[in-house]
Amino acid sequence: MLKTPSPTTPLPSGHAEGVSNDEFRAAMSRLAAGVVLVTAQEPPLDPDDPEAPGVEDVGMTATAFMSVSLDPPLVLVSLRTGARMDDLLDEQPLWAVSVLAESQRHIAGRFAMKGRISDRLLFEDIPYVRGEVTGAPLVGGALATLECRTEQRVTAGDHTLVIGRVLTAHVPSAEGGPLLYFRGRYRQLG
Repeated sequence: MLKTPSPTTPLPSGHAEGVSNDEFRAAMSRLAAGVVLVTAQEPPLDPDDPEAPGVEDVGMTATAFMSVSLDPPLVLVSLRTGARMDDLLDEQPLWAVSVLAESQRHIAGRFAMKGRISDRLLFEDIPYVRGEVTGAPLVGGALATLECRTEQRVTAGDHTLVIGRVLTAHVPSAEGGPLLYFRGRYRQLG
């Protein structure tokens, strides 16, 4: 008699029986998510070398972002392990988040591109201010901005969950609705 594996028995791919990458992606694409731009400053490679390039701004579009706690104020962002932002936030504890408005689809797309140009050029024509605590770019016209300090990093499969304490929170723009990501595309409410 053949024994049927339990639904949680891992297959060689690491998935439970009956769940393929495509099936999982399709199911999760039905969950609408807000879109944010996560930013941080990458310190100079050699602060003692006057010829070394200076601080560089880094940005990344994220849809896996959420509030975790009110007291203390904590948020969470999920980063692909080994991505530039994951590596940077492993060394740099200060970062920022701009909650993008529906009119900022171009910003989300720009910072989500694979094989993109340098981050310096990506920020070139985007209005932003520097965070008072982090120095990270906060996008002009965003629905909300947060500055954070990493409290905890948790490895979760092929991602790192970065939990940050919110150091500042502002609502600079009450105009427009949120930019959403649903079924593999940027969307608007309504």
